[in-house]
Amino acid sequence: MTAPPIIHGGGIAAAAARFGGKPEDWLDLSTGINPNPVAVPQIDGAAWHRLPDRHRQDAARAAAARYYRTPHVLPLPVPGTQSVIQLLPRLVPAGRRAAVLSPTYGEYARVLGNAGIAVDRVSGLDAVTEAHGLVVVVNPNNPDGRFFPREILLNLHRRVEASGGLLLVDEAFGDMRPDDCIAPLAGDDRPGLLVFRSFGKFFGLAGLRLGFVVGPSTILETLADGLGPWAVSGPALTIATTLMASDTMPIRHALRQRKACLDQVLAGAGLSVTSGTDLFSLVEHAAATDLHLHLCRHYILVRPFDYHPRWLRFGLAADAASDARLAAALRDFAG
Repeated sequence: MTAPPIIHGGGIAAAAARFGGKPEDWLDLSTGINPNPVAVPQIDGAAWHRLPDRHRQDAARAAAARYYRTPHVLPLPVPGTQSVIQLLPRLVPAGRRAAVLSPTYGEYARVLGNAGIAVDRVSGLDAVTEAHGLVVVVNPNNPDGRFFPREILLNLHRRVEASGGLLLVDEAFGDMRPDDCIAPLAGDDRPGLLVFRSFGKFFGLAGLRLGFVVGPSTILETLADGLGPWAVSGPALTIATTLMASDTMPIRHALRQRKACLDQVLAGAGLSVTSGTDLFSLVEHAAATDLHLHLCRHYILVRPFDYHPRWLRFGLAADAASDARLAAALRDFAG
C-alpha cells in the first residue's frame, strides 16, 4: 500500500482556507528557514535565456566545494534534496532493508517504503545491523535537534560499509555549525558515505529549490543520471555561486539573535523548549493541539506532529514586531 503524502511545514494557503485571512495576513513559523532571506545577487541575462551550460554548473560546484570544505570532491547540485530522496531506492542493495533514525523528516521512510523496501524506524544507532543496506541519519535532526559528533558517525560508517551498505547523513541544518559537519570527509575514499546539504534553509531561499550532494563520484553520477540533464536552473546555479563565496558570518549572527528572541518569547509564555536547532525550537506541551489551533485562529502557523501530539515546532520570526505578535497570542492562550 502506498503511504499518503506527508503534511509538512508551510501550507499557508491551506491554513488560510481553513481559518480565514489571506496568506499575507499569516505569520508562518512552521518551517526551519531563515526568515530574512539574503539579497538575491544580480543574475546575468544569459542565465535566464539559455539552458544551464557546463561552465555555470562547474562554477557552482567549485563554490560549493569551498563552502562545504570539500576540495577533494565537487558537490553535485540538485533541485532540492527532496529530488534525490526520490532516487534513494536505486541505491539500496537488492534484498536489503533500510534503517531511518527516527523520529525525523518523514519523506525518507515514505519514499523507501513506497518503493517496496522494508524500512526500520530505529531510535538509536545500536539498532543498525548488517541487514541494513541503507542507513539514514539527519544531523542535526529535524525536529528534535539531536546531533552526533563526527567520530560517532564515522564509526557507524565503518560498520555500515563493512557490510556493503551506505550511510546517508542529511546535513540540511548543518550550515550553522560547519566545523562539526561530516561533509568534508565524504568522497571517493569513503565509498559508503553520502551527505545531503540544503541551500535554501540557511540563505532563506527555499523557493529556489536547490541542494547539494557530497559523496563518491560513482554515486553522484548515478544521481545525476537519475535527475536528467539541466536539472538545476541557470539562475539557481548563478545565485549559489555568488552567495557561497560571500561572508556568511553576518547571517549566522543574525540567526542566533533571532533564535534567542524566539526562545525568550516562549519562556515568557511559560513554554519549555525541549530541543531544536538554530533555525527552530521544539516545545512539548500537554495541550499542544489546543495551542496549535489557538495560534491558527490568530493567523500564526506552527508545526504540529501527528506522531507526537505533545510537540510543536516554532520557526524563527523575522523581526521584533513578529516576536511581539507571537507573544501576545501566547499570552491570550495562557489567559
